[in-house]
Amino acid sequence: MITADATPLPGPRTAGAKVRTVDLIGPAGRLEAVINEGDPSAPMAALVCHPHPAGGGTMHNKVVYHAMKALNAPEWGLRWPVLRFNFRGVGRSEGEHDGFAETGDVVAALAWLRDAYQCPIVSVGFSFGAAIALQALCGECKEKVAPVQAIAALGLPVNGGGRAYHYGFLRNCGIPKLFLSGDRDQFASAESLEKIVEQAAGPRKMVLIPGADHFFTGQLERMQQALVAWSKEQVP
Repeated sequence: MITADATPLPGPRTAGAKVRTVDLIGPAGRLEAVINEGDPSAPMAALVCHPHPAGGGTMHNKVVYHAMKALNAPEWGLRWPVLRFNFRGVGRSEGEHDGFAETGDVVAALAWLRDAYQCPIVSVGFSFGAAIALQALCGECKEKVAPVQAIAALGLPVNGGGRAYHYGFLRNCGIPKLFLSGDRDQFASAESLEKIVEQAAGPRKMVLIPGADHFFTGQLERMQQALVAWSKEQVP
């Protein structure tokens, strides 16, 4: 188990990359999405999935936004194109929230990203978005989804919203995985997360941010630092 240290932030902040809206077509219809363009020569692209809509989760959630900035903004050094989208029934996305069928939305988003950029992809999800992305990539949809280089699960929930999450399928998932959470996460204790990580197939890495809760309150920069450090290791 690894905890994040207080590494200084990289260089001065600079202007962000170009942002444009895109329409994805998922199993339930149109999915509202935005793409933050990266460096034209970026070796990788990323998808970031948002938390549960019942708690107000959208692609504009602060953790999702900060994860996108870490992977896309010049000051962090990666400059990857990053796609965010609203799950079915959220914002202007068509369909209705299901809680499980959103795996099909992840499949559609990854297919669009792969077709658009023709490069390896890192999938990132926060909370519900992390659980759904893992299920899509390592569970029931793994034969349908475009392969990814690696998966980052931020604030992976074990219990939340009256639902228990199960990750037994990770035993057979050989995709490199990052489990990045706060050691005071309200929806997954450090002990419960460690059990999930221990049972998951490698390569896998667990990072706990000291003092951080589920939403990385006051610790978003540390989350970004840990995500960037791991992401750099995934470049082929």
